[in-house]
Amino acid sequence: MKPLLLLILLTSACYGAQGQSESPSLKAARKAIEASNAVYSDLANKNDGSILTRYTADACLYPPNAAPVCGMDNMAKFFKDGPKVNTRFTIRHLYGDGQTYVTEESFYEMTDQQGHKIDDGKVIVIWKKTADGWKMYRDMFSSNHPRNN
Repeated sequence: MKPLLLLILLTSACYGAQGQSESPSLKAARKAIEASNAVYSDLANKNDGSILTRYTADACLYPPNAAPVCGMDNMAKFFKDGPKVNTRFTIRHLYGDGQTYVTEESFYEMTDQQGHKIDDGKVIVIWKKTADGWKMYRDMFSSNHPRNN
């Protein structure tokens, strides 16, 4: 079994019931994740690589309709010169122990710089606790709408 799938299954099986609890460590993780999500768009819009500070050194992105993007250099290329958008995340569920790994299940809404909605979708992020706090380890996202070819 692939390590990432095993991690997700173990997280769900071991912490599914208590993942929604109000444990102090999970509350603290939620607070840190919400803070990181709140500045995500601003960092991405800077085009200076600052968005990478939200990810672990061994992170991977799983964008829709594309191959996985792993490693800081490849992720920097992915984000470089991306569109200027604002994204708001709404956490639906957090699962995990709040101490080592947490799985975030969220929805996003994306608007252009004038506030016009351009997309909405869902996000699954595995967050990893590092010496520098909670960082995104795996980031998977997709639109709720069909792709325009």
